[in-house]
Amino acid sequence: MFKQASRLLSRSVTAVSSKSATSRAFSSELPSTLDSTFIESWKKVAPNMDPPQTPSAFMKPRPSTPSSLPTKLTVNFVLPYTSELTGKEVDMVIIPATTGQMGVLPGHVPTITELKPGIMSVHEGTDVKKYFLSSGFAFLHANSVADIIAVEAVPLDHIDPSQVQKGLADFTQKLASATTDLEKAEAQIGIEVHSAINAALTG
Repeated sequence: MFKQASRLLSRSVTAVSSKSATSRAFSSELPSTLDSTFIESWKKVAPNMDPPQTPSAFMKPRPSTPSSLPTKLTVNFVLPYTSELTGKEVDMVIIPATTGQMGVLPGHVPTITELKPGIMSVHEGTDVKKYFLSSGFAFLHANSVADIIAVEAVPLDHIDPSQVQKGLADFTQKLASATTDLEKAEAQIGIEVHSAINAALTG
């Protein structure tokens, strides 16, 4: 009796399901109608919001690239505590990039390069001014402007060679007696910097 009742019940459920499946249309078969009344109402109350501004919207426009090659390179040489050169027009500048000494002339391709300890020379006619740089970055722009930022810099003619030799000897001794990785790293950095200064003075 129970088996017969369960069979009848399953038949009735199946019949109802098949009827609803045949009578209900798929979503893809529905007509694509738009509620024009809703759209017009939304336009009346929709907030008038401008798109958010990005950081580039607050920046000054980039200087235009000159159509002809300039005859001079404009150099801005900046340290954390002073501006050594501002808008200085020179013939060439040679910077100590991590990839090697880089000569920069007017019309140089736009580049960003990291600087290592070494000599930067500024050439203006027959006059050459040399600086020793500890580290920094150089930004070379398409309009023949070079922005050079250094952590420390000093004119080469202000360096005492005897003090360089003494510092090199002191850091060499510290490296030999270092017992920790920190002491070894500090001594190695001191040796590299003083070696670069010494090479600049003797070269």
